[in-house]
Amino acid sequence: MSQIIQIVTTTGSQGDAEQLARALVDERLAACVQIVGPIASVYRWQGKVETASEWQCLAKTRRDLFDRVAVRIRQLHAYETPEIIAVPVELGLPEYLDWLQEQVS
Repeated sequence: MSQIIQIVTTTGSQGDAEQLARALVDERLAACVQIVGPIASVYRWQGKVETASEWQCLAKTRRDLFDRVAVRIRQLHAYETPEIIAVPVELGLPEYLDWLQEQVS
């Protein structure tokens, strides 16, 4: 099983996404965080269907850092219950995966 994961979260503003990305990379919790947006999100919250513009953050890191990344996202995040999910990276360019491992060491 791969040691590399991609953690996905969303924020309510581009500035929040950039702050989160910078913190994760500066603290070596993620090698890279890509910011995509704005995206349209439709979800149910507190009994109502909501629509919001959000910015998606895709953080590349190691599986063993998930808990630390999740804690840091919660500390920085404005949402009461932020999306924090991890997707395993099954395959990748070996040189890229090596670089990624070095960045979070």
